[in-house]
Amino acid sequence: MGADPALRQWAAEVERPDREIDLARAALVLARVEYADLDIGAYLGRLGELAAEAEAGCRKCTDLNLLHRVREYLFAEQGFTGNRVDYRDPRNSFLNDVLDRRLGIPITLSLLLIEVGRQLGLAIEGIGLPGHFVTGVRLGGEQILLDPFNGGAILTPDLCADLVARAVGQRVSLTEADFAPVTKRQLLGRMLRNLKGIYWQREEWEKAVEIVDRLLVLEPRTGEEWRDRGVALAHLGDFRRGLADWERYLTDFPNAPDGEKVRGQLRRVRQRLSQLN
Repeated sequence: MGADPALRQWAAEVERPDREIDLARAALVLARVEYADLDIGAYLGRLGELAAEAEAGCRKCTDLNLLHRVREYLFAEQGFTGNRVDYRDPRNSFLNDVLDRRLGIPITLSLLLIEVGRQLGLAIEGIGLPGHFVTGVRLGGEQILLDPFNGGAILTPDLCADLVARAVGQRVSLTEADFAPVTKRQLLGRMLRNLKGIYWQREEWEKAVEIVDRLLVLEPRTGEEWRDRGVALAHLGDFRRGLADWERYLTDFPNAPDGEKVRGQLRRVRQRLSQLN
C-alpha cells in the first residue's frame, strides 16, 4: 500500500466504523484510480450546490414534498439519467463523471440521490436489488422506493420484480431481505465489483488490480479477491506476486470449490518460474 498514495487515501476513508464513512468523499477518492489529481473538494461543493438549489424550490416543505422536489430537480431539471447507450463505460461508475456528464448507472445515480438527500435531512438509503440498485426512504412508516436510473420513478414491489427480471434475465422471487438498506461498505463494495467486471472484460489488468486492491482494503476476508488478483497479476507477468495471492487464497480457504483448479495454476506457474531460473 505504501507505494500508492491513492490507495492509502482510500484506506483512510473506509477503515472506520460504517456510520462514519463519508460516502461521497469515499466515492471521489475511488475515482482517483482514473483521475489521480481529482479535486475532491470541488466535487463535494457541486453536491452542496445541487442540494441548495433543490431546497430553494421547496422551503418549509414536508419531507414528502421535499423528496418529490429533489426528484424533480435532479432528474427532470438537471437531466441526470441512466446511460443506456454505453452502460459498461467505466465513467458511469465515477461520481465526478456522473456530476460532469449527468450520466450514470443505477448505483452511482442512487449515490447522487442519497447524498443530495442527506444534505437536506432526508434519510435516503441504498437498496441492493439483484442486478439493479435503487433507493428507499421511510416516511410516515412507509417505505417509498425510487429508481434513479429511470428518472427517480416511484416503484412498487411488483415493478421492482420486473426491473430485476430484465436485469438478470429471469424472474426472481424477491423477499423482504432484498429490500433491506445496504451498509455504506456494501454500497462501495458493489461499486468496486462493477468496476472490476468492466476492467476485467476489457482486459485492463493494471486497473483490475487497482480495484481489487481497494476491495481487499474494504473486505480483507473476501477470498475470491485474493484469487482474482493473482489471475490479473499473472496476466501482467507478475507471477511471483500472483503466486503469493493464490497461496494465501488456498491457505485461508482450503475447501474452496475451485481449489484444485487454483492448485493446478500454482503448479504450472511454479514450473514455469523454475525453468527461468
